[in-house]
Amino acid sequence: MSHAAAFSRGLVRLTGECWAILKQINQTVNRSICPDGAELSSRVEAWLINPDRGDCNDYAVTKRHKLLDRGLPSSALLLGEVVTRWGKHHLILVVRTRSGDLVLDNLTPAIKPWARVPYRWVRIQMRQWTTIADRGE
Repeated sequence: MSHAAAFSRGLVRLTGECWAILKQINQTVNRSICPDGAELSSRVEAWLINPDRGDCNDYAVTKRHKLLDRGLPSSALLLGEVVTRWGKHHLILVVRTRSGDLVLDNLTPAIKPWARVPYRWVRIQMRQWTTIADRGE
């Protein structure tokens, strides 16, 4: 199968090969970065690709980078900001597919549809960051 056929511009076609790539990268990145929730007080926050230790931002951008390397289009790989049940802002990666948008998250090994994650959505990156209206949850 050619990457051009599976990963044409826009939404990704969710083939068996694509699903395997998403699962492999989600799992590999989740296991390769040690969680580091240290608060960055006075220093500027840096988002790192493939760090040894990192926070949710580092997991999300590393997954995005690896998926870009595998041929997925940047237009289908969006960063999303959510609020967890315990009130912390959290960055996740949303993969836009023809079968629906999927969330790759460092807090779970499961890849879930965006509407089935236990978060309150704040905003998502499009061409620019776009605020999402609260659904009243």
